[in-house]
Amino acid sequence: MGVLYDFFAAPTDDAAAATIDLPGGPGGAEPSSAELQAALRANDRAAMRRLMMPKVRLSEHGLDVLCVKGIDPVVQMATLEQLLTGTSTDAIFSRARSGKAVAIRDEGERLVLTLTDELQAVLSATTEQQLDAVAVPWSQTDEFWGNGEPEILAHFLRQLALLARTAAAAGNRLYCWVCV
Repeated sequence: MGVLYDFFAAPTDDAAAATIDLPGGPGGAEPSSAELQAALRANDRAAMRRLMMPKVRLSEHGLDVLCVKGIDPVVQMATLEQLLTGTSTDAIFSRARSGKAVAIRDEGERLVLTLTDELQAVLSATTEQQLDAVAVPWSQTDEFWGNGEPEILAHFLRQLALLARTAAAAGNRLYCWVCV
């Protein structure tokens, strides 16, 4: 099944921590899509791929959320931040909000972690063209075993940037709920 990651916005660490026990995490249940069901019946792989791309949405719990698999909020986000800002990953990891656990359950099988304010700021200010361009070197990093898919990562980055801008406008910060 893999590790589930719900990137989301919250006003405080305490509010983010309160999401740890929400059914299905901050993202709740994935909404079913009649379009996706039709694409599955027709075995339309291009449509299935497009419809399954992660999107920022308002969850049943009232949170703006971006649900993904395979993109972790600590190492891969630090590498992304390094590519976007030129800051060393050592400096990024030393920041107080770099992957700080605000809630832990089930011996670490469920976590709520912080993302850095610097990453949120750079994502908020970066254009889609810049995000598309950084997706290529990011896809080739060790964290993606050198063979990530730039198109999918570019889509994810555009959605994460949208979440960052929405969070910033509301005075919120970015977090990630992790379920192993």
